[in-house]
Amino acid sequence: MKIVRLREGKERSLLRRHPWVFQGSVDRGKADAGETVRIEAADGRFLAWGAYSPSSMIRLRAWSFDEAERIDRDFFRRRIAAALALRARLPIDSDGVRLVHGEADGLPGLIVDRYGDTLSAQFLSAGTERWRETIADLLLEQCAPRPASPAAPRGGMSPVAEPHGLMSGAARLYERSDSGVRGLEGLASRSGWLRGDGDTVITIREHDWRLTLDVAQGHKTGFYLDQRDNRARFAGWVRHFGLQRVLNCYCYTGGFSVAALAGGAAEVVSVDSSAPALQRATAHVALNGFDAARHQAVDADVNALLRERLKVGESFDAIVLDPPKFAPTASHAERAARAYKDINRLALKLLRPGGLLLTFSCSGGIGAELFHKIVAGAATDAGVDGAILARLEGACDHPTTLVFPEGEYLKGLAVLKSAAAPGA
Repeated sequence: MKIVRLREGKERSLLRRHPWVFQGSVDRGKADAGETVRIEAADGRFLAWGAYSPSSMIRLRAWSFDEAERIDRDFFRRRIAAALALRARLPIDSDGVRLVHGEADGLPGLIVDRYGDTLSAQFLSAGTERWRETIADLLLEQCAPRPASPAAPRGGMSPVAEPHGLMSGAARLYERSDSGVRGLEGLASRSGWLRGDGDTVITIREHDWRLTLDVAQGHKTGFYLDQRDNRARFAGWVRHFGLQRVLNCYCYTGGFSVAALAGGAAEVVSVDSSAPALQRATAHVALNGFDAARHQAVDADVNALLRERLKVGESFDAIVLDPPKFAPTASHAERAARAYKDINRLALKLLRPGGLLLTFSCSGGIGAELFHKIVAGAATDAGVDGAILARLEGACDHPTTLVFPEGEYLKGLAVLKSAAAPGA
């Protein structure tokens, strides 16, 4: 086993069980891409077993902090089983589920989503790339269809529920290792069927509606499962507050639009710059039995559209802002803050008094506190105030752990615009 030794004082993050070691913390030692190494403190103390990445600024990603543990097939079997067991306990109302969420599940660089009978996976680090074939086999092994439990005898107790219930039933695996993150690891982009084959367009159930996705062409692994719980909450708020006219910006395939219609909105305007995404959003309206006259799909730049609608005096009862990643790292935060502030300022001006703004950032470089300050600044510039109805985050199957706060990439605010100007 190769050894990588850290500089003096650089062991603190690993002692806190944070899984990353940056290039500047390494004193000596190297290995092949993805190879498991023993990570030691400057004095030779064991710290962790980790995967070595010679090309990345994150030079080491810890697999385990247990010196007695071996990083082998059984290790990955145990980690995947633990991830599935967690999801089996969570209140997930969908057959679209995030099964493995990277560092939060002790598998840095591995993302696995389940859409019905199909798994979609991203191998984003040198370590997961090295174990790719093993992980693929184990995923299908542990997510394979399970036989039905025998019926309970008459008058007897019911059989114990299948522990993985929702987690089982997957028969094929599509790979979406085409994220730009792989380039930072020195890995080439790759996508296609890894196990099995067939149609890449899938229909999933989410709450009381149905949505389609394409694992080959859709964003991320095919869809934004992280907004599942927020879409349900939005439908409830639309119903509770009687919100009739909704503007869904950066709508992608219309998940929030369907939620608004399900909540009783009379008119929903979906805006995106992708014609194929808008076509699917329109199809989702029909798939769920809503009147097409209640939905309008607009192919436009969101910033320009907000300005145009404001100029002609339009207003909306609810506005959703779910933009793409403006700040991939903290170094982009200042420029991204200006972009977030601008769209939130325009949206707050367009929003009717008493209306609801759902605003999000999926940028890792923008923390929740900074995002709150950005939206507050936008409100000041717009000359309005609002009450925070809720702070929003990713769905429960996208966990943020105590030792890895960087996993909290999605943050949002639900804001009820005040009926009067500040200080009135």
